[in-house]
Amino acid sequence: MNKNVLLLACCQGLITTGNILLVTISALVGQLLSPSTSLTTFPVAAQMFGLLLATIPASLIMAKIGRKKGFSLGNLIGISGTVLGYVVLMLSHFWLFSVATFLIGVGIGFATLYRFAAIEASDNPATAISTVMASGVIAAILGPNLAVWVNTHYPSLNYANVFIALSCLYVLALLLLQVVKFAEVQATAVKSGGRSVWQIATQPQFYTAVLVAMVSYTVMNLLMTATPLAMHRHGFALADSALVIEWHVLGMFVPSFFTAKLINRFGQITVVCAGIALMLLCVLTNLYGTSHAHFLVALTLLGVGWNFMFITATQMVSSTYQPSERGKAQATNEFLVFSMVALSSLGAGWLEGTIGWQNINWYTLPILLLLLFILVWQWRAKRMQVQPISALK
Repeated sequence: MNKNVLLLACCQGLITTGNILLVTISALVGQLLSPSTSLTTFPVAAQMFGLLLATIPASLIMAKIGRKKGFSLGNLIGISGTVLGYVVLMLSHFWLFSVATFLIGVGIGFATLYRFAAIEASDNPATAISTVMASGVIAAILGPNLAVWVNTHYPSLNYANVFIALSCLYVLALLLLQVVKFAEVQATAVKSGGRSVWQIATQPQFYTAVLVAMVSYTVMNLLMTATPLAMHRHGFALADSALVIEWHVLGMFVPSFFTAKLINRFGQITVVCAGIALMLLCVLTNLYGTSHAHFLVALTLLGVGWNFMFITATQMVSSTYQPSERGKAQATNEFLVFSMVALSSLGAGWLEGTIGWQNINWYTLPILLLLLFILVWQWRAKRMQVQPISALK
């Protein structure tokens, strides 16, 4: 642990706070301004699309100009989105508001690499990842409450003033970035390029880590997004859904305080399997009943399971490339993971409305069980041992 990791955790917390704040009000803005009910969540989809499109360029840009300049560029793009958001909300323009959320999504796409920068700045990857992810605990509480506080004390047309608060969060993160000392790669090393993307991606350690991250994030996002809709269909009020989501988000980030210790003590595969088991318990709880207690327990288990799997997957993938290869390796990882997350965001509402809540849960069971089988098979074949970077040269 060092100062740079803590500063990156603060930056991550500020960006995550802004993201949760944006999620809190985007659907409400869409409800006010969208030309049809089918487009209510289009600004949210635009944000996810911006994040997805930024994943590959962000990694490659940082490989060329360095972490500090790359993260600063991402924050500036996000700030431009917040300024545009304020202006267009005062003008009540729906489509330009979607452009604003797209730009903010691009900024968030750059910020997803904070966890890799923390690994590079620390001698203990698991602890560094956990510290950065733990900042989400503060964000989970601060984000929604900041949106409510601004709207209560400084009400404005179409929640426009919330975007002033959002811009302040981005500016503060930009300022903190300027004092972080990043572990930059020498230009000569970057120019050499190292191995090809194919050589990196075909390593069992790499594609298994990506698979774990994809499954954990996709299943989590699918069930999380569909839960408020399912609860509404079963007669629950918005406050009931908000409480469930709050506990879910806390489940996503609170375990970060001890996940690193679990990984160091029990190993990566054990922690991932524990995460899969928690997600399976979540699905079984959802299938067993639809009371408020069922939704609350299930979504909390889902959050903790995601934490175990995603933090471990990040540590796993970070051990599969050399410093000169990190741009292409991280770009490949982020694009594959967040492309599936974007699809799950877009498809969650449609699936819940067509096949229903119970069937969504049934369909996630074979996905989780297949991943568990793959991990156990690889563990038995002794193909999941973590190799040091020097062994990859």
